[in-house]
Amino acid sequence: MLGAPSAPFVTQTIFEAYRDGGARDFFPDHFADEEARAGAVRRAARPLDARVAAAVEAQNARLAASSARERNLRLLRDGAAAVVTGQQVGLFLGPLYNLYKAATAIAVAGELSRSQGTPVVPVFWLQTEDHDLPEIAVCRVPRSGRDPLCLELPASAEQRVSLAHLDLPDAVGGLLDEVTGELGNLPLAAPHLERLRRHYQPGRRWSEAFAGMLAELFADHGLVLIDPRDDALGDTAAAVHRRAIDAAEPISQALLARCGEIEARGWSAAAHVRPGAPLSFYHPRDRDGPRYRLEVDGDRWREVGGSDCHDAADVARALGEDPLCCSTSVLLRPILQDTLLPTAAYVGGPGEIAYFAQLAPLYEAFEMKMPLIVPRASMRLLEQRTLRWLDALNAEPGQAANGVEALLSGSTTAQASLDADAIETDILAAYDDAIARHRDRLEGAGDGMTQAIERTARSVRHAVAKLVAKYGKAKLHQSEDLVAAAGELERWLFPAGIPQERYYGLSYFAARYGERELIDRVVSAVVPYSTEIVDLLCEDAAR
Repeated sequence: MLGAPSAPFVTQTIFEAYRDGGARDFFPDHFADEEARAGAVRRAARPLDARVAAAVEAQNARLAASSARERNLRLLRDGAAAVVTGQQVGLFLGPLYNLYKAATAIAVAGELSRSQGTPVVPVFWLQTEDHDLPEIAVCRVPRSGRDPLCLELPASAEQRVSLAHLDLPDAVGGLLDEVTGELGNLPLAAPHLERLRRHYQPGRRWSEAFAGMLAELFADHGLVLIDPRDDALGDTAAAVHRRAIDAAEPISQALLARCGEIEARGWSAAAHVRPGAPLSFYHPRDRDGPRYRLEVDGDRWREVGGSDCHDAADVARALGEDPLCCSTSVLLRPILQDTLLPTAAYVGGPGEIAYFAQLAPLYEAFEMKMPLIVPRASMRLLEQRTLRWLDALNAEPGQAANGVEALLSGSTTAQASLDADAIETDILAAYDDAIARHRDRLEGAGDGMTQAIERTARSVRHAVAKLVAKYGKAKLHQSEDLVAAAGELERWLFPAGIPQERYYGLSYFAARYGERELIDRVVSAVVPYSTEIVDLLCEDAAR
């Protein structure tokens, strides 16, 4: 019996397809379309709800003063559209790409303001409702010739408390000592290390530390921050959750249908959808207690990862008593975000953009229009020594993604290995010549000799190919200096098989080149709507 037709073979991810102008079935507009940009700003622009405006202004008032941010807050209150991005509140600001997301939102907001002739404000959404502490409790510092310094706080995957309600442990003091010991002798380390110690203090909320530091670094660029886990925003959040709960069945069916469409194109849906289940997380004990997704269990909802069941009426009643007894999932977060904010565009990474491919039916269920989805900038931070290594190897930065041998393949020493082909040709030519001279005598010895000659020829060719490959590899590794340079490039640009921007944090680069100077260079280097990787020379930041 014939099985179901298989999904078509695809070589691109859904993000890559969207980036390159495809996957139009899953996104209402494309960021490269100038008319779509203009339409997104026109649709989004609206004054903030007075309660939301007051809450956002109060949150930002607790941050370091910034005239640019205060100006943007006034513009939001008066009806400006927003370019929003966001991330979890990671240790010491988390990976570099967090900064690139903020910089992209700033650059895109500036471009839209100029091109549309109307103010557009950059906003950073602090993803404090999430509970994945192990994912954010680590930060890495690169080191020459050695494994990176891994700064990590104790974190259990079993804890399910939203990050908004978690305090930094005492152990953060030890990490600050470690990073000071590692970077304290660098020329511009003092301001950065002082800022880390001022914000990442034991007993302080993770979200406060992250927000305080991010706000200072981007103060001159007017970045507005918002934390959704705020009593003043509770009524708006509760309305979103109530609708998601009341319409859980039809919403889940529409989302499952969208998952099927994605899978029929050969992709995988980024977020799992449970039939009939609401998209909200529920905090059954207390708002600052564990949170659980719910799944259908008969006529009730069972906690996923928990032990209890709940009636829909009980959840609705709890929402009335405490609007923060629910929090958003990855799919529901954009709905809350765009309910609170006049979002013209959202700046996201590849994973987030894959989530948005699922979301059109959810936006329709809430009678909302999906914002323009813009890929964040992607960068590689290079140093003068990086350029020297690349020059010695005759390599490009992107080759680091393919490992040491790929980096060595263009070097002078590696070029010597090209004579491997000549060696293989000579050996096999000599063998073929000898066989040709003696073939008649060999075949005349009896039946089966012709087949034996052919089998032997295959074996000889295989053995010679292995010999020559080993020779080529040995030649690649002949120069210790070049091998060391290739290893350093891989360690700095693509460590542990991961792009630099997803692996390392800011601290080394800030301590060596100046944190504010580097942030300004990053913002200036962003080309709005470009999907090319930017190679940014750090030394320029220190000039």
